[in-house]
Amino acid sequence: MSSFDDMDAFEAASLSARAMAARPAPYLDSLNPAQREAVEHLDGPVLMLAGAGTGKTKALTTRIVHLLNTGRARPNEILSVTFTNKAAREMKSRVSATLGQTVEGMPWLGTFHAICVKLLRRHAELVELKSNFTILDRDDQIRLLKQLIQAAGIDEKRWPARQLSSIIDDWKNRALTPDKVPAADAGAYNHKGPQLYAQYQARLRELNACDFGDLLLHMVTIFQTHPDVLEQYQRWFRYILVDEYQDTNVAQYLWLRLLAQGHRNICCVGDDDQSIYGWRGAEVGNILRFEKDFPGAHVVRLEQNYRSTPHILAAASNVIRGNSSRLGKELWTEADSGEKVRLIGHWDGEEEARWIGEEVESMQAGTRGMAPRGLDDMAILVRASHQMRAFEDRFLTIGLPYRVIGGPRFYERLEIRDAMAYFRLVVSPEDDLAFERIVNTPKRGLGDKAQQTIQRIARDNGLPLVEGARRAVEDGAIKGKGGAALRELLDGLVRWGRMTGDPDMTHMELAEVILDESGYTGMWQADKTPEAPGRLENLKELVKALEGFENLQGFLEHVSLVMDNESDDGGEKVSIMTLHAAKGLEFPVVFLPGWEDGLFPSQRSMDESGVKGLEEERRLAYVGITRAEEVCTISFAGNRRVFGQWQSQMPSRFIDELPEDHVEVLTPPGLYGGGYGAAGMSASASPQIMAGQASGLHDRASRADVYNSPGWKRMQARSQERPVSQPRESRAQVIDLDAVSSFETGQRVFHQKFGYGEIIGIEGDKLEVAFEKAGTKKVVAKFVHAEDDVPF
Repeated sequence: MSSFDDMDAFEAASLSARAMAARPAPYLDSLNPAQREAVEHLDGPVLMLAGAGTGKTKALTTRIVHLLNTGRARPNEILSVTFTNKAAREMKSRVSATLGQTVEGMPWLGTFHAICVKLLRRHAELVELKSNFTILDRDDQIRLLKQLIQAAGIDEKRWPARQLSSIIDDWKNRALTPDKVPAADAGAYNHKGPQLYAQYQARLRELNACDFGDLLLHMVTIFQTHPDVLEQYQRWFRYILVDEYQDTNVAQYLWLRLLAQGHRNICCVGDDDQSIYGWRGAEVGNILRFEKDFPGAHVVRLEQNYRSTPHILAAASNVIRGNSSRLGKELWTEADSGEKVRLIGHWDGEEEARWIGEEVESMQAGTRGMAPRGLDDMAILVRASHQMRAFEDRFLTIGLPYRVIGGPRFYERLEIRDAMAYFRLVVSPEDDLAFERIVNTPKRGLGDKAQQTIQRIARDNGLPLVEGARRAVEDGAIKGKGGAALRELLDGLVRWGRMTGDPDMTHMELAEVILDESGYTGMWQADKTPEAPGRLENLKELVKALEGFENLQGFLEHVSLVMDNESDDGGEKVSIMTLHAAKGLEFPVVFLPGWEDGLFPSQRSMDESGVKGLEEERRLAYVGITRAEEVCTISFAGNRRVFGQWQSQMPSRFIDELPEDHVEVLTPPGLYGGGYGAAGMSASASPQIMAGQASGLHDRASRADVYNSPGWKRMQARSQERPVSQPRESRAQVIDLDAVSSFETGQRVFHQKFGYGEIIGIEGDKLEVAFEKAGTKKVVAKFVHAEDDVPF
């Protein structure tokens, strides 16, 4: 009788249904009381409010198993919707494993888009399409929009097609057809957005095509305008299950709500505290008003956490309480208390990366009084992708293996490779590969034919491509706008090359001039896609990275060397990713750097969305903390270079929302000298940090293994050597100038990562060392110590 909500329903059921309901259900025994309640409450709307690490996937798949095992629904009567194909495959696999047999005939278990494709092919004629319609990818959409923009006489350089594509995608996420675009959006895309949207949809119908946004939009339109079709699927889908409901947009919400009006047996699983995708259309309000949308809904809170320690859960819970737009729940666990959440302030971003690198190595070696940790157990979660550069540089320098999840490594990003190609070409005009990469980036009207002409002239005359291009322009082989743009680029290369010898211009300033005058920075400034701001931030971070080197050439050599030393051997690696990419993942050890106001919470989010943006940033903090299973370290920097200028940073407001009883302050006394200390930190540090310094740190005696470690001793020594009156402007550059003077070939040396070895060659400030265990490698001199001068 467990599958029926009351005795009357059980007695009214058929004999076969009662027999099915009485079948044994051993899969229920492994559930906790809240999970079991969510699984067994089958009739009517159910909201499974599942906190981080509370086993929501297990509960959701067990609910499907229970529906099948008790005969409440056949496989083809269950609609189960996820956001990713991976999640759909995992759900189907778990259902099969629990039932002990392969599940056949579940055609309606998949992503929103996959299910809507099936539905739309059945009813394509209702939106003036044929059943064999094609689905355009992003590039095809942009190409089609460019044609419409050109026909409308709009300057595509000023109003890029990608911007219009993002606007239209947003309208489709909000279930807005061209005739329903609100008056408030009429000014979009130079007041031509709604008109071009209508033309775009008309052109798609002519091509018998649609884009991904149309898959849902068309089905919502069909359901709203053809009640008979909607009624058919309302009868068909007896039970509806939705994963990650907090991430649904308006179109997905409307589609689900229309279908659920039939049997009303809809079960939505989600966590309002983990709604972090508002920038791509997700509406946290969908889950917040579930009980209003579905009167009589049964809400089950999954609060028992199986992932993190009590200290970590207390920290996350205390932070998220600052949000007013939430349904509320309190995570708890039966696990041991474990370590407190660790909080530490650093002098600047580079110091932060250095300390985290040392901590990772200490944990890997097991020198912190605990068993050694594998690198796969550790992750660094950043708010913005440009933060990764400092960690990548540090890890590459000391030879610490790492992987970037959710995107390429910093120096492999498209915009960084483009910028580096410009720098390479200025330093070495014979670099043909660099020239090929940037000759038409940004667009200079040089098509394949013009570039083939340059190649032919260079090859016939034995010239580098730069000189071949110059001769092509001078001889009139390339004319018109393309020729004029090419001449401007070539003149720029000459001018920038002369600037490398200008004593009044730093190489950081030169890098900015190159990127600005080449039009590369302007290209991304004009780009209105969501990725463009991040690319601009990465370019600023690249210029900042030049600070530690004497010139452009030294920097380019450094990048080439460290990237050459990096090998993908399939071994363990530290994971680096953004907080957004970390959702759904978990690690025993998590580092959360850059907790400073303006960086995290993001100033842009607060400026654009106000309180709503701040609350989403706080949810992001909650997600970050709850990724940690055992050790969670939050850090911030007192100084950070912002837009090329050193600025004093305020610790994140989220830091003061952490519960003091569950936090251990690690910042060593005197680290910031007279500029910060207990008397001088009121302007830029949290009360908790001040309290930690004034008291000599929480539980310092019990953590002697940490504070007596080589990393801490080096860190303390560096902080005492620095002048306190002003931020460090180019410490690494000063070190580079004299780094090699004390070394000679044949000398025995020690490297922090590669161990002992012998110098076999010296080039600039790089040493070629034959290491005893790591083989021959090229390393930067400042990270090598003479054998007799090892600092620990």
